[in-house]
Amino acid sequence: MKGPIRILNMFTIMNRGGAETMVMNYYRNIDRSKIQFDFLVHRSQRGAYDDEIEALGGKIYRMIPIYPKNFKAYQKMLEEFFKEHKEYKIIHSHMSELGYFAFAEAEKQGVKIRICHAHNAPHGWDIKMIMRNRFKKKMMPHITHMFTCGEEAANWLYGKEHRKEFIHMNNAIDAQKFRYNPQKAASVRKSLGLMPNQLVVGHVGRFNKQKNHTYLIEIFKEVVRLRSDAVLLLVGVGYLMERIKAQVEENKLTDHVRFLGSRDDVNDLMQIFDVFLFPSLFEGFPVTMVEAQAGGNLCMISKEQPKESAITPNVRRISLQESPRDWAKKIVKEVTQYQKTDTYEMICKAGYDIHENVKKLEEFYCKAYEE
Repeated sequence: MKGPIRILNMFTIMNRGGAETMVMNYYRNIDRSKIQFDFLVHRSQRGAYDDEIEALGGKIYRMIPIYPKNFKAYQKMLEEFFKEHKEYKIIHSHMSELGYFAFAEAEKQGVKIRICHAHNAPHGWDIKMIMRNRFKKKMMPHITHMFTCGEEAANWLYGKEHRKEFIHMNNAIDAQKFRYNPQKAASVRKSLGLMPNQLVVGHVGRFNKQKNHTYLIEIFKEVVRLRSDAVLLLVGVGYLMERIKAQVEENKLTDHVRFLGSRDDVNDLMQIFDVFLFPSLFEGFPVTMVEAQAGGNLCMISKEQPKESAITPNVRRISLQESPRDWAKKIVKEVTQYQKTDTYEMICKAGYDIHENVKKLEEFYCKAYEE
């Protein structure tokens, strides 16, 4: 074989989401003389990571969005794609049950390794979930490997009966990059015009229903009543952003909340959070939780998230059934008692540093390719 093994990763769009960031962590650190990543995405607009992907030698192919009205046209595009691109022997989908279409066509076209990767564990029951469950069942016969970030995500996507077949791939980060440094933290605070002892509450996540920003703002409103110096830094973009901005204005919190948008310096921002607030409705195993803990942050998260995401003693879990006032009281109490420390060794010992994990992925791809 000439050149590296090319892996076709599938995403909606390569923006700064958790799964996308995780894959980029692996991509930056993998031996690209052996393994090269390419991407099949489903939006016409460029993603936040596209420039970096191309700089690293990756190719980006674009498909139409996977909507019910597009199913037939999408299947036709996939058929043409896999007929044209016989170089791909491994596809790795990060699109949950919507990978079904590509897996079915790839199998038909002789792609021997078809990896599905579970990143989330949604809750609830509605028409959309009924359709999702239908596609999960259709997808299963067409995949060869079941990757997952955690147990709950795998149970949801594949079913507990396949537990012995799960391949756990940690949402690893460059732990050194996120390592807490008091001098650096002071410098970043100063650059943002924040006082040394000001209470900084941070959140990193897309503005969507899952991340529960409406409730987050309600919690923070109560925090401000207890600590008038508090500031909330919101990192991310998404379709609910304008609605949350309106909520902030309605609650007269404009002077206390900053919308920082999509950032490539999350590692620096993690240095200055006193509290990482993460009241999600559900999660698989969020990369941002690993980053927050690597930064030495006190993490106040919802009990609805998997226990396994607490890889340091810094995590406090609170039920979403509790009132925003109760959350605020616990946040202020905990942060008063909390001393931010270097957790680098804990992150590495728990197995979440990228440098060890990337070797395992390299070995898997090489072995699978040769089989």
